[in-house]
Amino acid sequence: MNEIVKEWVFKAEGDFRTANREIKVTDFPNYDAVCYHCEQCIEKLMKALLIKSEVSFDYTHNLLRLQEYLQKINPAFSFEANDLKFLTRAGVNFRYPGENAEKEEAVIALDITKGIRKKLISFIGDEYFIF
Repeated sequence: MNEIVKEWVFKAEGDFRTANREIKVTDFPNYDAVCYHCEQCIEKLMKALLIKSEVSFDYTHNLLRLQEYLQKINPAFSFEANDLKFLTRAGVNFRYPGENAEKEEAVIALDITKGIRKKLISFIGDEYFIF
């Protein structure tokens, strides 16, 4: 097992758990953080799959760009472009002043993340998700 891949997966799963905890907060929820951690989860899992597949990639937070790398390996490594755009925007734009995520956007981000994450787990392999 590739230990670097396992580290990326571990970090991604931490982001996923954080997003799931924060969405449940009733006093002063941070929906920006939910969106950020959703994007980070998917970004890290995509990078884990690229590393596992021994594919070099540019430093980027753009999930559509990471998908381009993945599709060079296997066209099945494909996700809905609008979902990737949403997560990329949510992960970047809501981190800075000027835009704030509402609960509805955080719920959408988490739903998208759950679907993409499930598919990425099947591509990466369950053995990397045992901590």
